[in-house]
Amino acid sequence: MGTLRCKVALEAIRFFAYHGYYPEEQLTGNEFLVDIEVVQPVFSAATDDLAQTVNYERLLEIATTRMKQTVKLLETVAHAILEDIKTEFMAVDYIKVRIRKSNLPVAAELKNALIELVYER
Repeated sequence: MGTLRCKVALEAIRFFAYHGYYPEEQLTGNEFLVDIEVVQPVFSAATDDLAQTVNYERLLEIATTRMKQTVKLLETVAHAILEDIKTEFMAVDYIKVRIRKSNLPVAAELKNALIELVYER
């Protein structure tokens, strides 16, 4: 018999934030898109109990809090989001955090840069 698992995800949460390696990026800010995906085993039959799943509103609050804290590297932000989720939702056995940054300070035409962190228990 297999294990029933539940995925909860938020896709393309749009933020304007001040992350960036270069000082001018931290002054002017930029647009970022954040994706969060979490998976956990389902421990009980179908229920309307929010405590039995991952509250996506709480995921949004975690991302919002971390995106407001200016850092140089997107990896740092993604890691903080991932750790906050792992700490708060202990039953989760898979977390993926993706952050895309547009309007890069590079001499090339491209849509965005992307970092992705994945945790698996």
